[in-house]
Amino acid sequence: MITLNQRLTSVCNYLVPGKLADIGSDHAYLPIYAIQNNLISSAIAGEVIKGPYEAARKNVLVNQLNDVIDVRLGDGLSVISKSESIQNITICGMGGPLIAKILNEGKEHLVQGPRLVLQSNIQTEALRYTLMSINYHIVDEIIMEEKGHIYEIVVAEYNTTSENLNNKELKFGPKLLQKKNEIFYKKWNHELEALKHIRNQLNSESHHERLKEIENDISLITEVLNYED
Repeated sequence: MITLNQRLTSVCNYLVPGKLADIGSDHAYLPIYAIQNNLISSAIAGEVIKGPYEAARKNVLVNQLNDVIDVRLGDGLSVISKSESIQNITICGMGGPLIAKILNEGKEHLVQGPRLVLQSNIQTEALRYTLMSINYHIVDEIIMEEKGHIYEIVVAEYNTTSENLNNKELKFGPKLLQKKNEIFYKKWNHELEALKHIRNQLNSESHHERLKEIENDISLITEVLNYED
C-alpha cells in the first residue's frame, strides 16, 4: 500500500466509483492509491514525458496493478479514446492556465461528462473560466496549504447549460467565497500586499493602464477580505 500527501489524498476524496484518467500522472501514485483503497475500479495513467512515463510503468508493475492501470504516453486528454467510458479525470500539480489549455484542447474527450477533479498551483481563475465555457459546473472547492505552498482543488461536473460566474467568483472561487478559511485569507492578504508593492513602484503616467488594473484588483481583494484600503 502506498501513501499520498495531503493534497493528493484530498483529490482522491472526490473520486466517484468507476474508471479514472489521471493526466500528468508522474509516477502514477494517485491511481495506485485510488485502486488500493477501492475508490475506483480501473485507471489510465497519462504522461507526456518519457521519464515519468517509465517511472509510472515501473510503479504499476511493482504494485502488481498492470491489469487495472493502463499507463499511456501522450499529450493531455489525447490518451483517452473517445469511445472509452471514463467516470473521473484528475489533473494535478499544474498551474491553472495549463490545466485550462489541456481541457480546451481535449474537450472532445469529455463528451461522456466525467467528473473533473483539478488541483491548481497558481492562477485558478483561468481554469474556472474554461470550465464555464465547456458547460462544467463547480460543485466544490478546497484551498489548502502544504509544505509552505498554497493549492486549490476544484471539483466540477458536466451540465447541459453553462454556469454564469461573475468576475469575483472566477477570481476567488464560488465555493471558496462561501467558506473563507484561514488559508484563503493568507493567500489573498499576500496577493494584496504584493499588488500594493507593485503599485508603489509604477509611474502614474507611463504605466497608466497597468496601474488601473492593479487598483481594480486591490479594490476587489479588499472588498472580499472586508478590509478598508
